[in-house]
Order: sequence, then C-alpha cells, then structure tokens
Amino acid sequence: MTKGLTYFKEVYDTVPDWVQKMHDYNPMMLDTYTAIRGEAFSDGALSRKEKDVLIASMNAARLYPRSMLYHTKGAIDHGLTLPELVEYFLVAYLYNAAALKTSLEAFSYALQLKGVDVEQLSTSPETIEEIIQVFVKWMGDEDTRFIEETLEVIKSGKKAAIEEKVLGEGKVSTRLKYLNMVGNYIVELRGKEAVAWIEKARRAGVSEADLADLGSICILTAGIPTWFELSDSLKLPNQ
Repeated sequence: MTKGLTYFKEVYDTVPDWVQKMHDYNPMMLDTYTAIRGEAFSDGALSRKEKDVLIASMNAARLYPRSMLYHTKGAIDHGLTLPELVEYFLVAYLYNAAALKTSLEAFSYALQLKGVDVEQLSTSPETIEEIIQVFVKWMGDEDTRFIEETLEVIKSGKKAAIEEKVLGEGKVSTRLKYLNMVGNYIVELRGKEAVAWIEKARRAGVSEADLADLGSICILTAGIPTWFELSDSLKLPNQ
C-alpha cells in the first residue's frame, strides 16, 4: 500500500473510494495531496481536534454532509465531546438555519463512533425546536444546559440575543466560535462579508496564526480560492 493510501486507511479505518480513484489515476497527485493534508492538519495554533470539528461545522453550514461526516470522525477520534460538537453545530445554525438539521446526521454518527445506541427517528424533525429536542434526547446523561438555554433564547426570536448566546462561552470558547463563523463565510467565498467577522474574532482573542491555520484547512475542504478570500484580511507576521 502506498504512503497516500496508508495515510487515509489510518485516518478513516478504510480507504475511501475517492482516495482509491485518485491513486489509481495519479498516485503522485494523491501523495502530494496527502502531504498537504497532513501539514494542514498537524497541531499548530489550532489543535488537530479543533481543525477537524471546525471543518465539520463549516460543512454543516454549507449543507455538505460528506465532508461534515469525515471530519466529525476526525474530531471524535481526537477527543471531542458530544456537548462540544453540538455547540459547534449551533454556530453553523447561526450562519444558516438549515445547517442544524443537516448536522443531525453527523451527531448520530458521532454517537455511533462513541458506541452509544439511540432510538432512531420515526419522523424527520422540521422546526428548530424539534431538532434541538432531538439533540437533547440523544445526549442522554451529557450536560445539555447550554443547548437548552440556547433553545429558550432562539424561541424569543431576538436576533442579537441569539447571536450573543450561541457565540458565548460554553463547552467551546467564544474565540473558537468566532473563528468558526469566519470559516463559514470563507468556505463559501464570501470574503468581503467575512471582514466584519474577522474583526469581531480578533476582539474575541483570535490571533493571526489562528486565522492562517483556518485558511489552511479551508483550502482542504473548499479549494485554494478560500485562501485568496481569507488572505485579503490576514496581517503579515511582522505587522
């Protein structure tokens, strides 16, 4: 087995079909991609766990389940807790309300990875309240206070209060939540709209190194144009 195939076998426990096909058509391309991916996901300003869950949340936000699921596994494998995962998906919801329903698939998968059996849904939840209630039910004995408090604020319909609650300190730091919001815009190539969020993120403690790490993982999930979008607002190291 080549280096690229071995790497993905270790990451996913199996070689995904898309990896095998890249190898079969151009093994050098797979090895190059693997090297870039390995570097992007090494511990830096952001940890490997944080990088995986940020990508999982960003892909929930853009309603792309395939990458969301891959990176949910990576985050769980590196120690992410279920309450943390839900908080990241609430940030995806803040960007795109439809993301919360998409994220149920990833949360069910996370439970499976942790060996937790839950009652599967007989009907699909449609409202935000119904979806959050599913999260709460599936979380069992886990700490659900933050998500339940968030639901009460969501029910108020007050946009500013919802944003403040979702991005507030919980199991996940405000710093990482603002970074997540920046990434939500960047992976959809909305760099100009991300500028205000980048400034908010800096005020919340996000460093330029954090932003650069975010840009690197965005490349892996949405392509090199994401780096163009982020780099427009990224300060040089000596600035």
